[in-house]
Amino acid sequence: MLEITNLCKEYKGFKLDNVSLQLPKGFIMGLVGKNGAGKSTTIKSIMNMLDFQGEILVNGYDNVIKETAVKQNVGIVVDQPFFPIIFTLEQVEKYVGAFYENWDSDKYYKLLNKFGLMPKKKVSELSRGMGVKLQLAVALSHKAKLLVLDEPTSGLDPVARDELMDILMEYIEDGENSVLFSTHISADLEKIADYVTILSNGKVFYTGEKDVLLEKYVIIKGDYKKADGLKEDLIGMRRYGDSFEAMALREKYVLCEENLFQAENAKIDDILIYAERGA
Repeated sequence: MLEITNLCKEYKGFKLDNVSLQLPKGFIMGLVGKNGAGKSTTIKSIMNMLDFQGEILVNGYDNVIKETAVKQNVGIVVDQPFFPIIFTLEQVEKYVGAFYENWDSDKYYKLLNKFGLMPKKKVSELSRGMGVKLQLAVALSHKAKLLVLDEPTSGLDPVARDELMDILMEYIEDGENSVLFSTHISADLEKIADYVTILSNGKVFYTGEKDVLLEKYVIIKGDYKKADGLKEDLIGMRRYGDSFEAMALREKYVLCEENLFQAENAKIDDILIYAERGA
């Protein structure tokens, strides 16, 4: 569904450096990284909102050469609705629907009803969670094949976040749709993501299956003096007096001759933190 190859974009003081990733049909990919890691630049590049180097294919179409066709098949969801705040949800349907070949008015109003959104309500009167649902209603009503979400759960309460996760899981059920989900709330990704891409300082630290990522690393703790033979394989080591903690490849830890350290399974947050510390 989405294939990015050698994506580069340079600003003063920052470079998105040869980012490549692949998101198959029917799956959800989490895009994670600290603020300034390149997540929003990657999303803006997918939407052809800025000049970039590299190639981006959406459902097989080049997002620059076939921009109109691509945008017919992409739905974008951000943390705040980008529709005029004086519009009612009826007016959103009237004006936005005109841009899409496959717009389905009946589906739009059914989704508003399903999401508990009143057509007469103004965009300015929506809560943050309702705003996310409105954007989803628009995306699903023009039958987008790829949903791109940029920090949609920021500021949502746990119930609203859980409802969003259910909507996304339902969206990919037929195996024809995919989701790229940028977020800093890793608990959401651990629930629903099939793939994860971690960006660190504009570069890809990891991209691939989530389960493979979580199996790949461990967090180890122990006596700093006994870590001599392992130090070169430690990522983001932090020392506390005579003790230390760090991330390591599971295979490197397992190869230690003696069980000198405590080891814990790494979570996505752990991997992101230690990757940044190591960088």
